[in-house]
Amino acid sequence: MKSLLFSRFLLLLPWVLIVIIVLDIDSSRAPLPARVPRGGGAGSGQPRSSAARPPPQRRPEAALPTIYAITPTYSRPVQKAELTRLANTFRQVARLHWILVEDAAARSELVTRFVAGAGLPCTHLHVPTPRRYKRPGLPRATEQRNAGLAWLRQRHQHLPPPQPGVLFFADDDNTYSLELFQEMRTTRKVSVWPVGLVGGRRYERPVVENGKVVGWYTGWRADRPFAIDMAGFAVSLQVILSHPKAVFKRRGSQPGMQESDFLKQITTVEELEPKANNCTKVLVWHTRTEKVNLANEPKYHLDTVTIEV
Repeated sequence: MKSLLFSRFLLLLPWVLIVIIVLDIDSSRAPLPARVPRGGGAGSGQPRSSAARPPPQRRPEAALPTIYAITPTYSRPVQKAELTRLANTFRQVARLHWILVEDAAARSELVTRFVAGAGLPCTHLHVPTPRRYKRPGLPRATEQRNAGLAWLRQRHQHLPPPQPGVLFFADDDNTYSLELFQEMRTTRKVSVWPVGLVGGRRYERPVVENGKVVGWYTGWRADRPFAIDMAGFAVSLQVILSHPKAVFKRRGSQPGMQESDFLKQITTVEELEPKANNCTKVLVWHTRTEKVNLANEPKYHLDTVTIEV
């Protein structure tokens, strides 16, 4: 009896092994993806594949108006620190061209090295301020801003229109929110916004009613035609090119009136375009780096190596 059962087991064993192998092969196959009917949608009862949806359309960077930032700068202990902070901001802004203008008779080695490693499009200019205009109380950076304007006009005079772009004056002692560049890029003629920590107040701003500038919230000379800080406006490139004689003046310009003297040549208060939520958001601050204390420099021996600061 035992020998009979053993012989039957031997006969069935190959067939059992075959069945096990077939089942193992079937289970290892990947399942086929479900087919979606061509007319699939809300009416077909089948969901559409997410891969069939077109990708969201993004505005190509090349179509953005270029922002031109004119920055006057001069030699001082905090110059490189100021420019480093500014460059770190500018590198995060698409299509920005930095026009850096030194108050000097020649390009300094410090700024030349800095520009070479800044990592963004930059034009390095230089022009000295005449000695007679360096007295306290007189407007500063006039020649440097005018040099930047001259370079911009010369660069674009032979290029075919349209030339979409925006110009603003970015002093190196200010702090800028990235949101500000989004706001100014849509400037049609001249746009304005608040500036923080200026005029002896927490902020100054254009007063806006029904989308129009009707006055100025300021701490100094509210009677100015444009009671605004240099960091508080931007100008369309087309406006700059269509007003070739609009510059910052030395003769007849009173202290604190450079913004007004310049803007009067290109626009009116009624034409100003309020930005920053109708001029209710501060996106730029006139921070100014604290004057450094170097009183101990002459008291101790100099280092054996030369280090740029």
